[in-house]
Amino acid sequence: MRSSRLVAASLVGVVSCLAVSTAVPASVVAASHTPTLSVSSNPPRGLTLTLPAPHGRYATGESTFRLVDDRRPDPWVPSRPYRELMISVFYPAVHTGGGPFTHQFPAAAGAAFGAAVEGRLKLPAGLVDWAATRTHSVQDAAMAPGRFPVVLYSPGAGDPRDWNVSLAEHLASRGFVVVTIDHTGDAPAVQFPDGHVVGNGPLMAAWTQSFRNGTTLAFFTKLMDARKADTELVLDRLTSLPARLSGGMDLNRIGMFGHSAGGFTTANMMFDDPRIKAGVNMDGTMEYTVKPDGTSLSEVARHGLDRPFLLMGSSSAAGGSDVHREPSWAAFWQHQRGWKADVTLDDSVHASFTDAKALLPQLAGQVPAATLASAVGTVDPHRAVAADRAVVASFFDRFLKDRNDHLLDGGASRYPITFVQ
Repeated sequence: MRSSRLVAASLVGVVSCLAVSTAVPASVVAASHTPTLSVSSNPPRGLTLTLPAPHGRYATGESTFRLVDDRRPDPWVPSRPYRELMISVFYPAVHTGGGPFTHQFPAAAGAAFGAAVEGRLKLPAGLVDWAATRTHSVQDAAMAPGRFPVVLYSPGAGDPRDWNVSLAEHLASRGFVVVTIDHTGDAPAVQFPDGHVVGNGPLMAAWTQSFRNGTTLAFFTKLMDARKADTELVLDRLTSLPARLSGGMDLNRIGMFGHSAGGFTTANMMFDDPRIKAGVNMDGTMEYTVKPDGTSLSEVARHGLDRPFLLMGSSSAAGGSDVHREPSWAAFWQHQRGWKADVTLDDSVHASFTDAKALLPQLAGQVPAATLASAVGTVDPHRAVAADRAVVASFFDRFLKDRNDHLLDGGASRYPITFVQ
């Protein structure tokens, strides 16, 4: 979901221009016809991409969990009488002693999402081994002593929870517990501990039908309601996680951030749930419409919040977002009662706030420069990653730890960012 363009789907399920709102981005298309997937025993071997290392004082650990809500049927498969999710918890760890790092994607999720990326960018199939990328976190490492603020992450529509690992790990290395959420049936593939995998075919079918019969408002509303219920489940279950993790979580200091539809999810959650004290929306509209135009504003856009909220937008002329160009952001800005700021990442596009910015430039020489620029913008990838990390960490340090480095006070910056007034 981007701040200004939205996806349009044809009768054969081809998504052509999904943008910021609650719609489903083009990255979803390759997996759109496979509600359940199988893992190939002979996956293609391609290039291995590398995530940038976190720069905080702590080593990091990662643990994954399946959460089940027996009281709520799956919104996309009503015959399934329960809702199941996968989450990853990134956290400050004691010295890990060089233990093996986790992989960014489970095998099936990497295959499905990688195929979607390759299809969207017209990359040769198998150019990248998407399941080979490792994180900098050790599985189930011992948590560092202390009590740390908790930050939730919601990905964009059609993206997996694993598509912002660089930022999640960086926050964990700086003393936050970061919980990333897979919205099952929304991501191209969610792989569960017993090996079964759920794709997003039913959601894409629902999107296509709504686009054909003019009921996209109902579709977007259902999508966001499902995401909010998922997030509420995660919040409710934090105390039920193993004591080795829950004992180090300070649940009086909870924040949330999200990209695209995840940014909208963050704003909606804060409107409904006072447990979340501060939030960041990375390039996501806050209205329910195919093309953001101010006609279907959300409650949070029309009324604002009484807690701190940061807008981070892209600068693309075709689909960038700031309070002067995005109608729902303008409405939110007018009504926001808590602290607010609008920061634009210079020379960026929608995916510049995800791991795409760190990983895809590694394909330079294999992929035309124009293709990469269209996918991740022209801002230097190292500077973009540093800017995303610095801005988000500064925000949560300020409002969850009471530590202000004044980066968000505005004015000139060593990072490629512009403060929108």
